[in-house]
Amino acid sequence: MDQALWFASRATGLVALPLLTLSLVLGVIGVGRVAGDRWPRFTLAALHRNVSLLTMLFLAVHVSTAIIDPYAGIRWVDAVVPFVSVYHPFWLGLGAIALDLLLAVFLTSVLRGHISHRLWRGVHWAGYACWPIGLVHGLGIGGKDATLSWVIGLNAGCTVAVLIAVGWRLRMGSHPDTEVRRTATVGGR
Repeated sequence: MDQALWFASRATGLVALPLLTLSLVLGVIGVGRVAGDRWPRFTLAALHRNVSLLTMLFLAVHVSTAIIDPYAGIRWVDAVVPFVSVYHPFWLGLGAIALDLLLAVFLTSVLRGHISHRLWRGVHWAGYACWPIGLVHGLGIGGKDATLSWVIGLNAGCTVAVLIAVGWRLRMGSHPDTEVRRTATVGGR
């Protein structure tokens, strides 16, 4: 049973990374307002939301199984307060930071209709910081698993996907709708 929890924690962590990557890529594509007759914007938004929820589910299992497993002695507080764990404090601390950022993004998304767009958007930018911190957490705490060729390939593939999406977004510039909103805000409306 001890190893089942360890394997569950490792496996769900390894699945969470490509899910988080896909969520980030879909979010970046959504900001670019990519749409067409066969791929309306609401479909992209729904896919982004559902992948994000699936990511949160895998992270919940990842964190829970790591805490329930008595081997490392990880406490609930270690999962959310950075750098207080006695088990790999730096690497687990990075995981706590990534989780905290993702929880902030998740909670503000749930409350999106009740908070300002500016606040939601500001917190949502944390998703960009969450991804590399989560990646480094996995690389550092992954031990021998992090050196397996398929794990290296998974990490490399996720990194390439994020770099391509972010590079595309930066090259794209502002969408005309964004410029209209920005002008309207500056104009005092």
